Amino acid sequence: MTRKDRTSVPDKRWSSRVLHHIGTVSEHAAAGLVAGSALVVWVAVGIAAGFPPWWENVLYIASSSVTVVMVFAIQHTQARQQSVTQRKLDELLRAQPTADDRLIALEGASDDELEALTDLSQETRKRALETDAPPPAVNPLT
Repeated sequence: MTRKDRTSVPDKRWSSRVLHHIGTVSEHAAAGLVAGSALVVWVAVGIAAGFPPWWENVLYIASSSVTVVMVFAIQHTQARQQSVTQRKLDELLRAQPTADDRLIALEGASDDELEALTDLSQETRKRALETDAPPPAVNPLT
């Protein structure tokens, strides 16, 4: 699946598609070069115009606006990626017969449940480190 295919999925909400498109465009190295070039041009024109009083205000407004939009675009794409990764991990847990099914719904667990599972994991880890036996060999062909 190409990047273009990823951002043109019709099932996404229009706001999600817009934020993903902004994220896709801004992740390219050329975006940084364009932004840097625009800043150099802005300073050069400012020098030529003698930096009128409104010059700084326009720069502040433009940079603040771009910053706010990028914060939302980054937050949205990261939250979506985290959700996708979580679904994949849940599926891996479901596929393992010896996995603890309580881990699948851990996001909705109370703080006490989360702490109890963390303690259990720490105890299991300590027991594993205390044994001198090598880990069991796994044959990927069986």
